[in-house]
Amino acid sequence: MSSHASPSVISLRSIGKTFPGVRALSDVSFDVRFGELVAICGENGAGKSTLMKILSGVISDYDGQLWMAPDPKTPPSLRKFRGTRDAEDAGISIIHQELNLVEQLSIAANIFLGRELKNSFGMIDNATMSQVARQHLKELECNASPEDLAGSLRVGDQQLVEIAKALCTNRQVLIMDEPTSALTEAEVERLDRVIAKLRQRGTTILYISHKMDEVFRLSDRIVVLRDGQWITTLNTSQTDPSEVARHMVGRELATMDRLEGQRPKGKEVLQVDRLSLPWPGHARGYRLKEISFSLREGEILGIAGLMGAGRTELLECLFGASPVRPSGSMTLFGAPYAPRHPSDACQAGVALVTEDRKRLGIFPTMDVGQNITVSSLDQATSMGSLSNRREAAMADRMVEKLRVKTAGLDAMITGLSGGNQQKCIVGRWLLTDPKILLLDDPTRGVDVGAKAELYRLIRQLCDEGLSVILTSSELPELLALSDRILVLSEGRLTDQMEIAEATQERILEAATGGYAKTT
Repeated sequence: MSSHASPSVISLRSIGKTFPGVRALSDVSFDVRFGELVAICGENGAGKSTLMKILSGVISDYDGQLWMAPDPKTPPSLRKFRGTRDAEDAGISIIHQELNLVEQLSIAANIFLGRELKNSFGMIDNATMSQVARQHLKELECNASPEDLAGSLRVGDQQLVEIAKALCTNRQVLIMDEPTSALTEAEVERLDRVIAKLRQRGTTILYISHKMDEVFRLSDRIVVLRDGQWITTLNTSQTDPSEVARHMVGRELATMDRLEGQRPKGKEVLQVDRLSLPWPGHARGYRLKEISFSLREGEILGIAGLMGAGRTELLECLFGASPVRPSGSMTLFGAPYAPRHPSDACQAGVALVTEDRKRLGIFPTMDVGQNITVSSLDQATSMGSLSNRREAAMADRMVEKLRVKTAGLDAMITGLSGGNQQKCIVGRWLLTDPKILLLDDPTRGVDVGAKAELYRLIRQLCDEGLSVILTSSELPELLALSDRILVLSEGRLTDQMEIAEATQERILEAATGGYAKTT
């Protein structure tokens, strides 16, 4: 949709925001036109999410001015939102990057939270809310029931509930902060269709994404932020991903090329034989069914599959974190391996970086240093006494090695960008000196610069002998990093291939249910 002649629905003028010790935004100014989709790009920590929180009323204390017009024929007026309800009343809704659901409530209750429907007696009308929620879930092609508890859903379905919550308000401006970060390719295509419908109705969309294919597929214009400042605004049709990346990082960014040739393989370190995971109460009866594979020293083994294929469940079984006991057998370094708890896996040299950073990764009440060292305090302990100096040195080493951007070790972990939080979690497990590192979608919500650093780190660690099992919702990432790829479909292993013979087409064919080559 072209919007060159459209007036501005939002005008930002010299927006600034300072948190303790950090200048998050400085003198940011740009306009957003009626009916267009503007992509907001920048590395983690560039200020994108802070700016969107100002626009949506989450942050009300900031410098500068926000002007907004209710319709194309009315001049914009100066606005100062005191909270999210003010922003919603003005026509702005936001889908946050970090999921914001009440896990103990149903999907329908989450969608209508704070604006529940009432019947003629003034009572909450659960039936109507469920009916409306079901319609929105159907529009998103989501199979979950409105009565399901939000906490029972995996990350991908929770993200869809967040999207349904925003759609239900039918707002004039919709802010999407990394909405596809936990979605599979099929779910992304579904979201594209929803966005197309919204734009046909005249909805203006601000879209934050680190995925350049999304940015160029969906946007009319691209606003680039770097270090809290506005850098440039580009017409999407007149630029390319490399130019955008250069503006984002302020330097040339090396491309992530696919591995050429085969790296030398070491000895076999892990053997999995006929691993199955029951699914009590479900019609299928299993989450995993007779999965067999091996892993070699220094190898990066990629796990592909659509949402619900069993990628996360497989890693949880390997880490002893599955709530249900799996069957089958595993051998680790030549000895039987059957972890009943993550502590068993850690002692055996296996570490897991989870897909859900907010719920299962960070300790939100602890600072950066404590988040990094929490699993390795024994290394800083002597005769029962913890050495603060030794603990700080351990954390410093990881901050430097992983290039974590932080005001200091005593800064709260929640004040870091998503990419830097992820680096802290990776550093935590590297301190345990693992032999096998399980990475569950490790670059979800991580910007291009941080991704490149994580890619280099993963390859470097494998060159040093570490073995990695990697899941990712992005096929180009799996193809670029992996030595070998396994494909899961509905809990079964449907294909496995050396990287030289792997293609997106072959992976997608196996991931959508073709029980193909497994040897």
